[in-house]
Amino acid sequence: MAPMLWPEPLLWRIALGAGCAALIALAALRQGALTRDGALAATLLGAVVFAFGGWAWAVLVVVFFVSSSALSFLRQRLRPDIAPNAAKGARRDAAQVLANGGWLLLWALANARWPHPAWSMAALGTLATAAADTWATEIGLLSPLPPRFILDGREVPPGTNGGITPLGLLASATAGLLLGFAAALLALLGGVRVPFAPGWLTLLGGVVGACGALVDSLLGATLQGVFFCPHCGEETEHRLHHCGTPTRHLRGWAWCNNDAVNALASLAGSLLALLMVRPFL
Repeated sequence: MAPMLWPEPLLWRIALGAGCAALIALAALRQGALTRDGALAATLLGAVVFAFGGWAWAVLVVVFFVSSSALSFLRQRLRPDIAPNAAKGARRDAAQVLANGGWLLLWALANARWPHPAWSMAALGTLATAAADTWATEIGLLSPLPPRFILDGREVPPGTNGGITPLGLLASATAGLLLGFAAALLALLGGVRVPFAPGWLTLLGGVVGACGALVDSLLGATLQGVFFCPHCGEETEHRLHHCGTPTRHLRGWAWCNNDAVNALASLAGSLLALLMVRPFL
């Protein structure tokens, strides 16, 4: 008999991962946290991460998604009058899902082909950065102090790309610590291979989260496309402002949107995590 292209256990892992991810994605879709294409992308991501990365990786994805979505809803309830200056709403579409977690697909496939603790560290770096960016945005919008532009320190309106606050920075570090702490618990349960004491994962997550969020803000201030509405006199990520007026390109790369910035920042977080643990690998 000819050998199967996919071993049966792998097929079961893919099916189980897709089933669990689909249930979570369906609940998120009903709660308004995901769009339909976002739910499909999340199901695909969950299936691949569970099958090739392992159950612990999938748990980290759930920790990231649930905590970030909960904060988004909390911020909307507390301050519905303010929102990030983004071209998309709070519901994550497929592009946003893959921008935040797409690198996990690569790390999971690499982990299956060349098993090594380095891929788990890269995965933690990706998720810590993605969580830190979301926490910094949502909690930073609640800051009593006005945000400061990361490049020159001037005051900017809440939600401005490249704007940072002390509260947002604290939130980004806290998000990273949460992901690192979850990874440490999973390592103690045998789900994550680490070449050092598992407790250090908490500190690793906090450092990577804080640095990754700063990288995201820096990229948002320099590379991300920003447009200007001549009618309202406002900056926006929209090519067509909410008032119906076509906007003109103001700065940054016109093609570089928030999804591209998130993807680049997540990659930077992965590389930073690998750099930090390189002496132990």
